[in-house]
Amino acid sequence: MERRDFIGTCGCCAASALLGQGWAPPARIPRPDPKSDEGGLWALMDREEERLRQSPFLMRDAALVAYVQAITCRLAQGHCPDVRTYVVRSPYFNANMAPNGMMQVWTGLMLRAENEAQLAAVIGHEIGHYLARHSVESLRDAKSRSAFAHMVGIIPVAGTLAALGLVAGAFAYSREHERAADRMGLELMAAAGYPPLEASKVWANLLAELQAEKDWTGDAAKRSVLFATHPPEKEREAKLEAAAKAMGKADLDPRAGALRQAIGPWRRAWLEDELKRRKFGESLALLGRPTKVDPQDGEAGYFLGEAYRLRAAEGDTDRAQEAYQKAAALPGAPPEVHRALGSLHRKAGRLPEMCEAYARYLAARPDAGDAEMIRSYLKKGE
Repeated sequence: MERRDFIGTCGCCAASALLGQGWAPPARIPRPDPKSDEGGLWALMDREEERLRQSPFLMRDAALVAYVQAITCRLAQGHCPDVRTYVVRSPYFNANMAPNGMMQVWTGLMLRAENEAQLAAVIGHEIGHYLARHSVESLRDAKSRSAFAHMVGIIPVAGTLAALGLVAGAFAYSREHERAADRMGLELMAAAGYPPLEASKVWANLLAELQAEKDWTGDAAKRSVLFATHPPEKEREAKLEAAAKAMGKADLDPRAGALRQAIGPWRRAWLEDELKRRKFGESLALLGRPTKVDPQDGEAGYFLGEAYRLRAAEGDTDRAQEAYQKAAALPGAPPEVHRALGSLHRKAGRLPEMCEAYARYLAARPDAGDAEMIRSYLKKGE
């Protein structure tokens, strides 16, 4: 297929034809003429990619980056050589691919994915935008071009997380584009051996987080740009689920263990980042999922207690203590769970329980920064 013909078929009105039976990804996309609108867009993104490489928020763990790049390559197939994946340390749910093949995957997304298939669903969606060259269509729209020019005007703050967010959100696609990318993402998932049904769960979980905040108004679009620019949340979840069921392949392995192993060395740091957002309703919804899916997840149980403790609403002290106590008996719980229990017992005047909890903490962390303070509590019997 000629490149100009592919451009024509990728319009939102032709999405159903492009994704019909036997659909396959198009041929690799050559670099456009530098003098064209698209060539200028690529040049701009090339500069931002160079800035991204210097960002302090860029994850430089070779194994982690290779893991995400491998998922991208399974999905992108022959386009793999043209896609560069960057993992950005940010607690927010986000992924984006620029038209030049620069892919950002934020750690908040990886933390929220329950398995590799769910992560692949989001990456596949972004690859769909790339294959259909939706950013070029958006650029050629006068309104989008004006918005993009505004973004370019404030991009000199590059290197900050805000700048990365601006680049990642530079392309506001139409809902027709989003629907087409959803469908392409499902096709790419299935071809790569992932169960497409996992895609609908991503958005259901994200909506559940927003609904868990105390200031929830019922309008997801006002709480998240992802719901503002994408199809209505219930429509999207339903259509993804229906399309996935029609494709079958529900018995494919979602590879939950592979994702857990890949993010394992970083999970605690990312959970700490999550709590620093101080969106405790969302964090509690997030942390409640792994404790339900895997009741033996001591690490998630500890952070569930931390979320309750930091929120400090009525009854949260008791909820935190319950979460800590459950986590303390599970594998994977950090020693700090005993310090947290000791502090609660100390405040409540339960000295024997305090001493037991603090002793367990010191046994595991004898050189901790607060070890001397903890020993003084034990010595004084406070």
